[in-house]
Amino acid sequence: MADFNFVDLGLKEYKACWDYQEEKLQETIAEKRSTGKPTSYNHFILVEHPHVYTLGKSGDEANMMANAEFLKKIEATYFKINRGGDITYHGPSQLVGYPIIDLEHYKIGVREYIEKMEDAIIATVAEFGIESGRKEGATGVWLQPDHKVRARKICAIGVRVSRYVTMHGFALNVNTDMRYYNYINPCGFASSAVTSIQQELGREVSMEEVKKIAMEKFNQAY
Repeated sequence: MADFNFVDLGLKEYKACWDYQEEKLQETIAEKRSTGKPTSYNHFILVEHPHVYTLGKSGDEANMMANAEFLKKIEATYFKINRGGDITYHGPSQLVGYPIIDLEHYKIGVREYIEKMEDAIIATVAEFGIESGRKEGATGVWLQPDHKVRARKICAIGVRVSRYVTMHGFALNVNTDMRYYNYINPCGFASSAVTSIQQELGREVSMEEVKKIAMEKFNQAY
């Protein structure tokens, strides 16, 4: 079982949280350099962001369909960032997780790391009676992933790895305002292919309950 140091930052601006991630990443890398061996001390940041769109380094700007003036109108910001993946949305009532862990300590590669993250999210939403899985050729967690029309994404994943230490992570739609997906092609897919726990159940769920379950499932997955 993993021994994550979970930190819940509540609602925090995206850039401030990105800076915080970078700080913890560099601390972890510095510890590895000083000891000459992998580190077992891991950070796992849980957070919600004010409305923000982020574009990964390999993403297509054409998937951002709103201009700066419109973003201001809907009180959203936009950042080009250094993770993998395309464009995605973060906002209140969406659970975002940023694990900063040393893959060398777990003796796993990036693909297996992402798969374990997907496993943890699949197990989390299953606790709410939602069946989900992986979609061939795409990262993240999907409902009815093999259905040509009904496949819909409930959790986006995008990571960066530096000296085998991870940052960025996942965004699980809980009670998310899904209207904000109308202004992008999330991860290169149409906005209609996105969902949330609330949308699937037809009711709000407790964010604190989702956090608690997610922490348990991530500890088990790793």
